[in-house]
Amino acid sequence: MQIPSVHLEQAVDQLASLPGIGRRTALRLALDLLKRKELEIDDFVQALSALKDKVLHCQNCGNISDVPICQICSNPKRDTQLICVVEDIRDVMAIEATSAFNGLYHVLGGLISPMDGIGPQDLNLATLPTRIETNKPKEIILALSPTMEGDTTNFYIYKKIKNFELVVTRISRGIAVGSELQYADELTLGRSLQQRQLFDLAQ
Repeated sequence: MQIPSVHLEQAVDQLASLPGIGRRTALRLALDLLKRKELEIDDFVQALSALKDKVLHCQNCGNISDVPICQICSNPKRDTQLICVVEDIRDVMAIEATSAFNGLYHVLGGLISPMDGIGPQDLNLATLPTRIETNKPKEIILALSPTMEGDTTNFYIYKKIKNFELVVTRISRGIAVGSELQYADELTLGRSLQQRQLFDLAQ
């Protein structure tokens, strides 16, 4: 694909670096941006700059937030006795949409995946035992996708927290094996949370 402008090609390269965006789609997006008014482009650039500079990770749970403690952790109506462990912000949003959970979250920021070079040290895992010691929740819910990476991470977490005096559960297998939590419909995800089961290494 011959692009007649170096600047346009650079914009296409950057857009195409985003997941799910091929070069044809990137070119279409870049050409659309080129047609927009300067004020619109300024707003677009400022939004991206603020995304990088001002979005924080909650000091308690690792969720994305505009303030040091996210709205969920700071909400006095949430059940502090329940902590739901999820992969990332998309899973928090998916679970919140079900209205089936009123506890707190612990956002890992990914899953253990040796094939991709991601180990426990790369995730928000070390703070979970500390949270348990400090807050003494009654139950930890492992709500990770039923994939090989999700199961590996579940096993790792269970071994780290099994000696605490609490119940460790996992969402039921209403979510199809191999699928990602964020893509489950709200009804299925809600039922999987409500019908959660005790975590068993043999499962």
